[in-house]
Amino acid sequence: MLLIPCSPIAFFHSHLSHIKSVLPPIMTSGAIGLDLAEVSKSHAPQLVDSPAAPGLINEENEKSLAIPGDESSQSASAQNDSLDGNGKEYPTEDEVKTLRRVCGTVPWASYTIAFVELCERFSYYGTIVVFVNFIQNPLPPGSTTGESGTYGQSGALGLGQRASTGLTTFNSMWAYCMPLLGAYMADQYWGRYKTIQVSIAIAIVGHIILIVATIPSVIAHPNGSIAAFSIGLIIFGLGVGGFKPNVSPLIAEQYESLHPKQYIKVQKSGERTIVDPTMTVSRIYMYFYLMINVGALAGQIGMVYAEKYVGFWLSFVLPTVMFLCCPTIMFLMRNKYARRPPTGSVLAKALKLWRLAAKGRWSINPVKTVQNMRADDFWDHVKPSRLGSNKPDWMTFDDVWVDEIRRGLKACTVFLWYPLWWLCYNQMTNNLVSQAATMELHGAPNDLINNIDPIALVIFIPITDRFLYPGLERMGIRFTPLKRIAWGFFLGSASMIAAAVIQYYIYKLGACDNYPSSDECLGVNPAPINVWVQTIPFLLIAFSEIFASITGLEYAFTKAPRNMRSLVTAVFLFMSAISYAIGQAFTSLSADPLLIWNYTTIAALAAIGGVGFWLSFRDLDKQEDQMNALPESSFKGRKLGHAV
Repeated sequence: MLLIPCSPIAFFHSHLSHIKSVLPPIMTSGAIGLDLAEVSKSHAPQLVDSPAAPGLINEENEKSLAIPGDESSQSASAQNDSLDGNGKEYPTEDEVKTLRRVCGTVPWASYTIAFVELCERFSYYGTIVVFVNFIQNPLPPGSTTGESGTYGQSGALGLGQRASTGLTTFNSMWAYCMPLLGAYMADQYWGRYKTIQVSIAIAIVGHIILIVATIPSVIAHPNGSIAAFSIGLIIFGLGVGGFKPNVSPLIAEQYESLHPKQYIKVQKSGERTIVDPTMTVSRIYMYFYLMINVGALAGQIGMVYAEKYVGFWLSFVLPTVMFLCCPTIMFLMRNKYARRPPTGSVLAKALKLWRLAAKGRWSINPVKTVQNMRADDFWDHVKPSRLGSNKPDWMTFDDVWVDEIRRGLKACTVFLWYPLWWLCYNQMTNNLVSQAATMELHGAPNDLINNIDPIALVIFIPITDRFLYPGLERMGIRFTPLKRIAWGFFLGSASMIAAAVIQYYIYKLGACDNYPSSDECLGVNPAPINVWVQTIPFLLIAFSEIFASITGLEYAFTKAPRNMRSLVTAVFLFMSAISYAIGQAFTSLSADPLLIWNYTTIAALAAIGGVGFWLSFRDLDKQEDQMNALPESSFKGRKLGHAV
């Protein structure tokens, strides 16, 4: 069944009668059966597992193919059903249903990519953490670099809150829009590795221009400084956009190139288990996200003190130095990474395929159109084997690639609900920071408290990976990606409810009633509440990140066509940019005395999003094993003159 993009409002008009059934069962006990009927009837080449050699994945070292319907091929396939040439045993259909699943060994090449991501996130968050003070506040008396010492307030340009809010918001949206361009270049022309290296070079240019904007002689001329800063911001965001959607698939492809399908592993206890690539990819993304937060945490804390005691130039130079580790590691490892070459005009073919599938299914009645687009045969009737000699000239792919496009589009529709979750996450960087300033800080800076989130992630990601997920698996509970995402929405909502309760007591107990941020109270008469009570919402949002954000990256990788992974990952990242745009509508609620309404409204939207998400995709959740079991298409796109 095709799931087409739909808004939450339109969804609830058509599903209102089913709301009562939303929560059962978010976590389903027992194994999910594997139905490969649709796969087995495909005429596309079927894959026989063969580990890829390090370096470029191309026609010479791609997986060998067995063509269904060919007697010699079927004979070879039968011999390899249970064992491959390396003695690896594959599970039977019954074993897939009954055996416990475990993670495989993460290749060391993936760890080097994770460290590259740590360096990049250190540079990104270490740089942007001082943007507000640099733009908004004036130079402290007697300072030429912006440093303020222990008791002063760092600043440089003195352009005010409106300018700082406008530029920082632009940076966030720009950095999450540009992945679409970076993904297009990678999938179509350059490949992921080359696109990452080019993007790093662009980002380094942006870093250097930002450093120039912080030189004391340039800060002395605010108009020139802000001009250089703005140019640097645009170039910096362009580089970040090219890096993000490509490093995420690259890290998981290091394992997939070695173990693309499930196999049997006998534990020391004698228990037969299934090494599941999907679970291993989930583990890879868990630790990938951990490295993101280690880098962000170190960058944010370190650069705040560099700004405060030395000046803005140092808080921009140090991230640049750290960022230079990225191209160095990538170059040294260039022959060790498994890399897929670009496959050319796959996006254009995907759009043509969808247009052909939608032909004749449009109706004046929008309800009828939706029903037609979601029909079970939407994609089947445009498979090359169905069209035969009537297929158009541009249809140079096989049936399996049509199934991959179908699966990838379903992943994109899953992501359409994410802006409602990102609304919760985004509160950490603005309103919750302001809320902290209205409580008793006991010497802690108010903008330090939100580091509870990355600290919690660094602590709880290994616990979740080593104990929670394996424990649920031992209990026979399949905590599938879509279930995790749904719970991420609900935990995000709970986080906002906690923030609303805290805000209620700030208003109730504070000396200034509903205006604790007024000049008379802020920093003078805080509400008699310890600021560390914010640990509750920050812990909840951290767990929601583990379930929603990390799983989103995993879902983009496992469900996208292999030659469109960067693009599908970019669509996932783009949802954050949409959320920033939606967040502008809440600006009027982001001030006293309306902050309780702000938090409760966002909590309600996240809860509604979780309900709508699960109702939309609970049937898709039952197809998880079926979608993961799709063989790889033999379609490689147009031939390119060189490998990258």
